[in-house]
Amino acid sequence: MTTAYLNGEYLPKEKARVSVDDRGFVFGDGIYEVVRVIEGSIFAWPEHARRMTHGLSEVRIPFGAPDVDGLEAVCLRLLADNDLTSGEATVYLQVTRGSAPRTHYFPPAGTQPTVYAAASRFTPSPTMRDDGIAAITFPDFRWTRCDLKTVNLMGAVLAREAAHEAGAYEAFLIRDGVLTEGAATNAFAVIDGVVRTYPLSNYILPGVSRHYALDAARDVGVRVSEVPVTQQELLAAAELFIAGTTTDVAPVVSLDGKPVGDGKPGPVTRQVQKAFLAKLYAPAAAAR
Repeated sequence: MTTAYLNGEYLPKEKARVSVDDRGFVFGDGIYEVVRVIEGSIFAWPEHARRMTHGLSEVRIPFGAPDVDGLEAVCLRLLADNDLTSGEATVYLQVTRGSAPRTHYFPPAGTQPTVYAAASRFTPSPTMRDDGIAAITFPDFRWTRCDLKTVNLMGAVLAREAAHEAGAYEAFLIRDGVLTEGAATNAFAVIDGVVRTYPLSNYILPGVSRHYALDAARDVGVRVSEVPVTQQELLAAAELFIAGTTTDVAPVVSLDGKPVGDGKPGPVTRQVQKAFLAKLYAPAAAAR
């Protein structure tokens, strides 16, 4: 039996029920996070909590920093209840504006947010890490607050489906002739030995793994430049890679059906990947 958390109650996941009037269901009116867990230790919890708090504040859902901080204990309880304190896991956290009669404007003051969390076993893909992935390019027609991790993911869903139909894993999103990010990851190009990625703005998610990947690059002496990559530069890049909570740093070895570089994970990507994984697994190792 899998235990989930819903509005202060721990219960069998199959018994967790949300009203059809919930604004997350009706409008996609909510914020979510996914955290990575290794040997019972949540990786980068403070960064995830800050991002969730910021997102909830920006969309004006009354669930502040103390409330989000309290979700760490919920994560740890779910890990224990589901026998996930060894090996690897993820925890999904979601807060919506709550249940109320359907109106586009906000429901009455005092409407309680709906808070849901669930933990799952996770196994990293050795193929993704070692051999790399295929990607396609796809128009970035999402709204202009991509920095908020909302549950309204239609743009990402359509992009990922296009990638899936093309036999690829990820879609690299193109807006105004430049690469913004992946549909569900942050995206990077290695050009003239420099790791390039879109700067933090309202057009990309401030990825926790993005932050650690850039730190990893700097740690091993690789230059980093937060300057947009044009579509022409993207198609000619020596190396490409992605970073995300469940992808870690993964090489991209083909784009739109054509090899990236020599079609194998490149040396700069390997350096960044190795340093990133060291950061990812260090906290759990230190806790032993």
